[in-house]
Amino acid sequence: MAITIILHVAGEPAIAGEIEELPKPTDTIIVVTNPRLRDGKELHYLEHNVVKVIWPMSKIALIEVLENSEEEKIIGFVRE
Repeated sequence: MAITIILHVAGEPAIAGEIEELPKPTDTIIVVTNPRLRDGKELHYLEHNVVKVIWPMSKIALIEVLENSEEEKIIGFVRE
């Protein structure tokens, strides 16, 4: 199952995308599928038909992990 993330690359605007699994402390790269700006627009420095990008972890400042809508449905509303 793909994990939706927001990737903060040093010196670049935040990038949204999906990854297959969270990076391990020993990983040196991260593979992001469907990279796009947070507002859904294309990244100006990528070709329009690019579906995966590999970034070196040394360029990554922060990775935000977003919850999936499926997980939200499982937890649901809790009444006290």
